[in-house]
Amino acid sequence: MTKVLIFGHQNPDTDAIGAAIAFANLQKELGVDAEAVALGTPNEETQFALDHFGVSAPRVVETIAGETSDVMLVDHNEFQQSAADIEDLNILAVVDHHRIANFQTANPLYYRAEPVGCTSTIVLKLYKENDVTIPKEIAGMMLSAIVSDTLLFKSPTCTPEDVDAANALAEIAGVDLNSYGLDLLKAGTNLGDKSEAELLDLDAKSFPMNGKTVRVAQVNTVDIGEVFARQDALRDAMLTENTKNGYDLFLLLVTNILDSDSELLVAGEPREKVTEAFGVELKNDRASLPGVVSRKKQVVPQLTEAFEK
Repeated sequence: MTKVLIFGHQNPDTDAIGAAIAFANLQKELGVDAEAVALGTPNEETQFALDHFGVSAPRVVETIAGETSDVMLVDHNEFQQSAADIEDLNILAVVDHHRIANFQTANPLYYRAEPVGCTSTIVLKLYKENDVTIPKEIAGMMLSAIVSDTLLFKSPTCTPEDVDAANALAEIAGVDLNSYGLDLLKAGTNLGDKSEAELLDLDAKSFPMNGKTVRVAQVNTVDIGEVFARQDALRDAMLTENTKNGYDLFLLLVTNILDSDSELLVAGEPREKVTEAFGVELKNDRASLPGVVSRKKQVVPQLTEAFEK
């Protein structure tokens, strides 16, 4: 077997990078020549975790085929969220907690998908199943991923398994779960020094929906008003992205991590699908979404249903 590269989705979040690091370490312990790489640079939240636990960021790649043909995917499966040349690669394994869509392989593979809040929760199970000890720094990255994906257990995607996993990993990592978790989440809310284009690219994914391409970006903050003070510039940047990349509809979900509420900004068409999906009227391209914090569970499924009507 050639060297195996392991990576998460484009615009990687803490789980995409943390799960890749953890799964690559597990594969190496099992005798596989594996390396964690990333399809983008770490965001500030992820970099906080890397620095805190003394872990080097994975090197960034755009294409894989020039290095190897064998890969393993974590925290995603949809090809449009993966490496640019993913269709030319041999996918050996997938570990994920998202829907399965736009995915096919020529060969059989190992596929582990569970409806939990974080991929790293599943990776922890794999360590236990293979009786492999988790190093302290790896446990810290996995813990950070769970805190990030579940918003410190406030997200509706969070399950009791995620909570149990986080507590176990916090003990291995030697940190206080709540105090470290809050510090981690706050590290990801430093938005003032970022351009509109950077904000829109921090955590964004594209989804095909009944012949349309919908882009959904999410930013976490402790002050929604600070973000929407730039509403006109953000909307213009979203429209530019639509034209540049062929998106039909662009949604920006701005989430207050303290209140667990979100505000939505919409650019493009068909915007009536947003009204149908969430039962809200857009006013000045905006809508309030009380209690909505999860793109995976509270945004994408609702939009998908609306587009299929």
